[in-house]
Amino acid sequence: MTKVPIRQTAPQVNTGTFFPPPISKVEDTGLSPLWLQDLVLKIMYFQGYLTGFKIAEEIALPFTAVVDQILEALKREKLVEVRSSQMGLGEGAYLFAITSAGIAHAREALERSQYAGPAPVPINVYNDAIRRQSRGRVQVTNRVMRQVLSNLVLPEKAFQRLGPAVNSGTSMFIFGPPGNGKTSLARAIGNLVLSQSMYIPYAIYVDGQVIKVFDTVNHQLATDEDTPPTGTGALRAGTRRDPRWVRIKRPFIVTGGELTLAGLDLVFDDTLKYYEAPFQVKANGGILLIDDFGRQQVRPRDLLNRWIVPLENRIDYLSLHTGRKIEVPFDVLVMFSTNLPPKDLVDEAFLRRLRHKVEVGDPSYEDYREIFRRVAATKGVQYNDQGLAYLLQEWYIKRNRKLRASHPRDLCDQIIDIARYMGLEPTMSRELIDRAAESYFVEL
Repeated sequence: MTKVPIRQTAPQVNTGTFFPPPISKVEDTGLSPLWLQDLVLKIMYFQGYLTGFKIAEEIALPFTAVVDQILEALKREKLVEVRSSQMGLGEGAYLFAITSAGIAHAREALERSQYAGPAPVPINVYNDAIRRQSRGRVQVTNRVMRQVLSNLVLPEKAFQRLGPAVNSGTSMFIFGPPGNGKTSLARAIGNLVLSQSMYIPYAIYVDGQVIKVFDTVNHQLATDEDTPPTGTGALRAGTRRDPRWVRIKRPFIVTGGELTLAGLDLVFDDTLKYYEAPFQVKANGGILLIDDFGRQQVRPRDLLNRWIVPLENRIDYLSLHTGRKIEVPFDVLVMFSTNLPPKDLVDEAFLRRLRHKVEVGDPSYEDYREIFRRVAATKGVQYNDQGLAYLLQEWYIKRNRKLRASHPRDLCDQIIDIARYMGLEPTMSRELIDRAAESYFVEL
């Protein structure tokens, strides 16, 4: 693919309309005061003495008009008591302790659920927030795609199919032989999505059950200057938004051979007695990459059948252990990446629902040369066309070997390793090429 200078152009984004409104009273949380009291008691049971401000930080609710009312109710019931106070700093600086009656009450609450973290948001509030933020998707043009993928060498046919697939925000099936950059391509698109941010809650509340959504493995905190303040100071001063929500970069979540059918539904912990959100819920508003599709522990068709309704209707249905089904938005760009033949994995009905299919084939000789030149420059290997011509003739054409986009990187690494051992400069000499190819390629 011929490279032309690209002027830096930012992707167009329609900013979502959701912003977590401030909390000014207990009713604004959408949660029962008794449930919030249990949450406070569980946190105090685990952590011991806490100030009012610290309790507010732990449950992610403002102290004034919310946590102070909860603590007043607990004091009246003699479930907590004030152990010390610092004059002039207000009730938020009082040090609270749980009483013996409070400990008994906390243990009863822990029998129902051991969740003791930020207060959740009701399921209907979460659903509305995701739908309102779906309009914040990145809208890319040909110029933007060339800029984002400038570090990759792709066949023009594959390149032209990627932009419309990203803009669709629905699903994408990337297939082709191994080693041609399908995962790198998916991650490059993920970096485009990560340039934008959104709000998600720490957890969701439904029918007395808690579903944990935010986790530090799959979500990255946004560092935007307009991110409202959080933490004790913000809670003490009266935050500008509901602190139960966290601003993150739009998620890019990767799952591979470990994916199971159970992992696509709510995961209930029998010991902790609360739920972990499945991959597609954590990926709402962003991208879910199913890498090495077809190599999971379950049959590909079983996994695909699980995706038919969400991909068609943009709604997913999850099951509580009580038997109730809950509805959540499915605002996910799903990317299936596989090096297995599509005919062995999917049928016509499912392919119809995968609107965009992108084949990433073997590079041409010209593309292979460009990849090798770039990799050699990056790794400090002295490149020359004569060495490449020798490599292609002796190790590809004569042996009827397929070109792969990953070979230049791996062969350069081999050359570097061998050159260091021999005390030579890493170059594309015939000797180093032969040694590298002999130790890298396996005749099948």
